[in-house]
Amino acid sequence: MNSSHILIFSLFVAIGVASILTILFATYLRRQKLTNMLERPDHKSSTLSNLSNVASSFFSGTSHEISEKLIGAGIYNTAIAPYYFLLKYTICGIGILVILLTGENLGIITIQDKVIYLSLLILLIVILPDIYLEVRRRSLALKLTRKLPYLLDMMGVCVQTGMTIESTLFYLTTEMAAFDRDMAFMLKRLRDRAQTMGLEKALQELYDRIPSPEMHSFVMTLTQSMQHGTSIYKVLSTLAKDIREIQLLSLEEKAGKLSSKMSVPLIIFIMIPIVILITAPGIMRIMGV
Repeated sequence: MNSSHILIFSLFVAIGVASILTILFATYLRRQKLTNMLERPDHKSSTLSNLSNVASSFFSGTSHEISEKLIGAGIYNTAIAPYYFLLKYTICGIGILVILLTGENLGIITIQDKVIYLSLLILLIVILPDIYLEVRRRSLALKLTRKLPYLLDMMGVCVQTGMTIESTLFYLTTEMAAFDRDMAFMLKRLRDRAQTMGLEKALQELYDRIPSPEMHSFVMTLTQSMQHGTSIYKVLSTLAKDIREIQLLSLEEKAGKLSSKMSVPLIIFIMIPIVILITAPGIMRIMGV
């Protein structure tokens, strides 16, 4: 069995072990919940059951955090969330065992080579997925922030026709699904949270997910408008105009910084070679070359 076969076999073993562990753990959680529901209130729990409850709450919290991280990165199918940590660390563990036990067959003989390969393995499997999700989350937040003025204009038109904020969110969620799935999912989640816990708390959760100045202005403006009973249409139109002006000013600021940024490569790659070409013949004559 050559090295490629060993790597493929280890990958399948890692996926299989992670799947089996996840199924067993989910079955244990279901049985534990049923046991806790059937127990009498005055029943004194043992130390083992307390430890299992703590572990269950830890893993459920971790799964929820992974789901939020996937949603923030634009991956709305969160079925992989319960398997995320198990897959990642199981594959990493199998890879470490392969490098340590069968490294000689793969050409990894010295300790330095094993340390390098172990570091690359941890970097690729443990660290890079989280970095990738964080980069996608920031890019998605920036994309939604840039499209916020267009959303405000559409909300203003809907409100002007007599719709409420809740009905506007429901209508725009349906209409935006064919144009922008990210904006549609944001509106759908905002609408669902508003129906269960109120619009003000749903807007605050929206700002927690997308912490940008434009989103903060959107949340604060809608909140104050609902509290004081002012006209929503005028508020939305003014806010959309202000956000466009802010985005235009930021673009002008970036364009103004380009001249100073271009001066560095201009000096390094153009001026310095020209100075060398001009002074090199005189220096060579002086040195008698």
